[in-house]
Amino acid sequence: MARSALPGFRDFYPDEFARRAHIFRAWREVARRYAFVEYDGPPLEPLDLYTKKSGDEIVAQLYAFEDKGGRQVALRPEMTPTLARMVAARAQALRKPIRWYSIPQLFRYERQQKGRLREHFQLNVDIVGEPSELADAELLAVALDCMRELGLGPDDVRARVSDRSLLNAALDAIGVTAAQRPAVYAVLDKVARQPHGVSKEKLAGAGLAATVVDRVLRLPDAGAVDTLRRDFGKAPKLIAILERFERYLGHLDALGVRAWVDVDLSIVRGLAYYTGIVFELFDARGALRAICGGGRYDTLLKDLGGADLPALGFGMGDVVLGELLSQRSGSPAAGVTGADVYVVGGAGALHHGMRDALRVVSHLRRAGLSVDYALSEEKYAARGFHNQLDAARKTGAACAAYFESDTELVVQGLLGKLSDAPRAAVPAASALDGDGETLERVRAFILSVRGGASH
Repeated sequence: MARSALPGFRDFYPDEFARRAHIFRAWREVARRYAFVEYDGPPLEPLDLYTKKSGDEIVAQLYAFEDKGGRQVALRPEMTPTLARMVAARAQALRKPIRWYSIPQLFRYERQQKGRLREHFQLNVDIVGEPSELADAELLAVALDCMRELGLGPDDVRARVSDRSLLNAALDAIGVTAAQRPAVYAVLDKVARQPHGVSKEKLAGAGLAATVVDRVLRLPDAGAVDTLRRDFGKAPKLIAILERFERYLGHLDALGVRAWVDVDLSIVRGLAYYTGIVFELFDARGALRAICGGGRYDTLLKDLGGADLPALGFGMGDVVLGELLSQRSGSPAAGVTGADVYVVGGAGALHHGMRDALRVVSHLRRAGLSVDYALSEEKYAARGFHNQLDAARKTGAACAAYFESDTELVVQGLLGKLSDAPRAAVPAASALDGDGETLERVRAFILSVRGGASH
């Protein structure tokens, strides 16, 4: 029997699952605040949904096979083609702009490396049907507020933004032809990771004159808007795009995230379908892969055979984000993972046996609390009280509940020193009868203990 998961796949033991759930909660909470609604699609799709977008060469990177019905299918490597298919199916009926998000598990058969596995979960956020740069600002604000929700700040994460249309206009102005653009994109995408001489050599090999090569390699340093105005002030097409980009930066400022943002024209995003503003999020120390990437793709839905609607979106994976959170001691922990309350046998267990304990367990669960207990009547009745409290603490429970006498049920905090733990007592008879007011007192006390532990 295999002792570990397949290469590139992960087991999620409870601690790891709690950290994953912590990230998912942050993603969903931010998406809710921004009025996005959640959707999902099948993990298995027709293979041509991906080859139509990326070409036949992508098949080598997929978990692709022929199913028992003779269909060529693949485990989904990304969510955008599924989104395009779903929007196209109901394009006329869906209210615009569409504000959707999803958290799919994605699969790619690639070489494993730091920050990249063969499966991961990814937050996908998309806006469909809105061409304004305000939508671009809203999209980046969602990504950055996810960072803030997870306890990270501008000193931890930087957003590097560019605009493909602005870059194209600048390249036109300095003499780069449309045929030369792909080679220029490829160099700019790696300009910070390869020697300057290698970049010059590749651009020259693409047919660019020496003076054009020098101007191209100065573009990543022209991140300030006033620098772009100085260098390209006589290019009317570029100035119009630049004014739109300035409005975008102003929206980011009004949305409270401009302090996280650096303008960087070397951000081109590797995918050819981006048409406008693009961005990537990186850890500020530069030690990890990109946390998130996305931008505007106004023609993609139509190219995939779907609706002719402007669109933009991003993907944020859980692998790199999880690594970043584990490195930042100031980031929030996954939190208490045990039950709200663990029922143990106290001094009153002589009067209130296991049957009464189970009645309390049942009433507390129906009141909305998570309740645990030793699945042994012998341990409840005969095990030492302090040993039971110790066992309850080891489960991660926030509180313990026990009959302290034949007339009283006590709830005691388990987080921190037991000698300082808060306590609350309620009438045993009321708790056994499931009295609503009594159960609400117990519930409020337990939630106050949990809430105090999170601060």
